[in-house]
Amino acid sequence: MVYLDNNATTPVDPAVAEAMSQFLKDHFGNPSSLYPIGRAVRDRVTEARERIARYIGAQRSEIVFTGSGTESDNAAIFGIVNARPEKNAVVVSAIEHPAVLEAARYLEKKGLDVFYVPVDAAGTVDLDFLRDSLTPRTALVSIMHANNEIGTIQPLEEIVKIAHDKDIPVHTDAVQTFGKMDVDVEKLGVDLLTISAHKVYGPKGVGALFVRKGTVIHPYLHGGHQERGMRAGTENTAGIIGFGEAVRLLEDRGRKDRSRLEKLAETLKKGIESGIPNVRFNGHPERRIKSTLNFAFPGLESEAILLALATKDICVSTGSACSEDSEEASHVLMAIGLKPEIARSCIRISLGRFTTEEDIAVMLRELPEIVAKFRSISSFSADD
Repeated sequence: MVYLDNNATTPVDPAVAEAMSQFLKDHFGNPSSLYPIGRAVRDRVTEARERIARYIGAQRSEIVFTGSGTESDNAAIFGIVNARPEKNAVVVSAIEHPAVLEAARYLEKKGLDVFYVPVDAAGTVDLDFLRDSLTPRTALVSIMHANNEIGTIQPLEEIVKIAHDKDIPVHTDAVQTFGKMDVDVEKLGVDLLTISAHKVYGPKGVGALFVRKGTVIHPYLHGGHQERGMRAGTENTAGIIGFGEAVRLLEDRGRKDRSRLEKLAETLKKGIESGIPNVRFNGHPERRIKSTLNFAFPGLESEAILLALATKDICVSTGSACSEDSEEASHVLMAIGLKPEIARSCIRISLGRFTTEEDIAVMLRELPEIVAKFRSISSFSADD
């Protein structure tokens, strides 16, 4: 199998699986218990928290474990809005992940004003629109670090300065940048930041939310006092241990992985552009996650390409894994100005740690043949 959908999820690294397996065999205690077997588990959770915090330049007390990136996004948005009842507006970008967009739409139904910041043809947010949309009523700005479909990296430092000048906190969904580029909360200046384990070769079912010390936020889940009262419920301890091990691996080999993947992705990009006529690359030419490639194949349907590749045991996607069942064109691709029929011709290819040169060679052999075959039986014209 050639797996090229690492933005949707990554394979669990064998070292992560081993660490989790060993933990499950040796530790079953509740980390909230005061007796030794509970304390042993709590110590292991603390080690993982410290490692993750250190990796993003945060303090241990600023990391809240959650059940997913989606939960972290929701906890940030609703937590800030609930803590600032005198405010009744939020600002998000037009190309956010559904975890942010759907939370914003829910707030709209509840009577809050939501401003959707447009993006240019490369997927970069309009800073002037952002600046003009901020008012004394704005509770929060939530702009993703990099887009999950086209990989464009947002100018977060500038966004934070604009918002902080008006005393407005900033949240960012960094799920797609965590592990793929340097993510330093001090450099970025954000108040809240979302990450997820299963995007960095860790397990599903565990995420984390960075909450900067001093940020006033209300709990999203209510119950016990876990996570310092920020997230009730017994922690997913095995998942947290796996998350910590995944970050240890990032510390050891992350930069080396990144360099290798950028070279492979550039080989694949050049091969597709030179080997297939009439393709369009979507995303910023430079300011993007290099391991994410998004191409339009005018005249074709992305689903047909995806299924044809699947028959060759090649896995890619048409966009966000959380939107694959939708029949509508991608909101991200529409936001960058693509016509619906072009947006529905796009596929996303995302490389990861276990991608090989052979995988790229297979893709460059099979994809041009599939596109040529479909176009030969379609009414596509390069002049359309």
